[in-house]
Amino acid sequence: MVASSSKSGSDACLVVNAGSSSLKFSVFQGGSAAELEAVVTGQISGIGTAPRFEAKDAARHKLADHSWPAGENPGRPELLHHLLDWIGDTLKGATLVAAGHRVVHGGTRFSQPVRVTATVLDQLEELIPLAPLHEPHNIAAMRALAQVYPSLPQVACFDTAFHQTQPWQSQTFAIPRELTAEGIRRYGFHGLSYEYIAHRLPQVAPELADAHVVVCHLGSGASLCAMRAGHSVDTTMGFTALDGVPMGTRPGAIDPGVLIYLMREKGYGADELEKLLYHKSGMLGVSGISNDMRDLENSDQPAAAEAVELFCHNVAKQVAALAGSMGGLDAVVFTAGVGENSTLVRSRVVEKLSWLGLALDPAANRAKATRISAQESRVPVFIIPTDEERMIARHTLGVIAAEALSRAA
Repeated sequence: MVASSSKSGSDACLVVNAGSSSLKFSVFQGGSAAELEAVVTGQISGIGTAPRFEAKDAARHKLADHSWPAGENPGRPELLHHLLDWIGDTLKGATLVAAGHRVVHGGTRFSQPVRVTATVLDQLEELIPLAPLHEPHNIAAMRALAQVYPSLPQVACFDTAFHQTQPWQSQTFAIPRELTAEGIRRYGFHGLSYEYIAHRLPQVAPELADAHVVVCHLGSGASLCAMRAGHSVDTTMGFTALDGVPMGTRPGAIDPGVLIYLMREKGYGADELEKLLYHKSGMLGVSGISNDMRDLENSDQPAAAEAVELFCHNVAKQVAALAGSMGGLDAVVFTAGVGENSTLVRSRVVEKLSWLGLALDPAANRAKATRISAQESRVPVFIIPTDEERMIARHTLGVIAAEALSRAA
């Protein structure tokens, strides 16, 4: 079956977002960065247990739904081989020219997208302690793809790179300088999402191109970013993806003394703390019901309502803190799964910021309009859907084009 929106004869870019048991992918085609179109999206789920391959075209029509027979458990290389064969059969006439990967942590070394080489992969291995639940799977996908298709250029795009523009005081912990020099500092995450919003906001509201903006990337993982003139000034996540606002299963900011107490008085070791902080806390821990905001909003249990309230309280608090950090607030943007879809969360957060002059238009908020602030609001409020995959495709094709120009020079 050929995707209805595929562009025969054009170059294609594969975008990969690899997790522990799943691999999400998109295929972009287009003559230029501005014309890029996601012609295929999908995922391979159940990696390591019962793999399932699913794909849809740009109109969300199902193109593939394949599960492997019981007893068969193909590894990442075999699954990627299946994906590449399927892309070749589906997008006939298209040429796969590169693959771009979302990589959670780039440390201090990687401040921009980079062509993946054996040296780069070794350097990324050194960063695993900074993102133990994400980085290994990002690397595994790149190694597996290199094994299956060694001639295909791969590009790593980093969630931390966008925040490299922050001033030193936004990046620095108040700890001994020798520890800071070793790389213990605030990095920030969700940078590919924020970078997309930085490009998109001036198209939505040109008058805000040089403005002070707080972007709320609210999903299962959540953070906020202060942007001035499209550059990161401050953000709520720090050394790891645990800091800031409460998330689906992560607590957000927590007194470090709590962790010392748990170690000394409750006998927690590093593995137990990691499980607590990454998998058992956040909305799941507070509610005891679910890590999914939709489940919490639909529940009649008091603990679910308290979890939603705690989340909104912390998001509003961080909007105000980030406004102070960059010295002003000209706009607020909601994005990502919860930010784009939860009418209740947006309403409660903005209500808590009414003292700053924010006010919503309830009808616009319910309709998920682009601009949802009331006419009298002193600070405009927007919903802008994020598109990290498109950002990765742009970066990947940009790196490949730059290499081609360098060879031709």
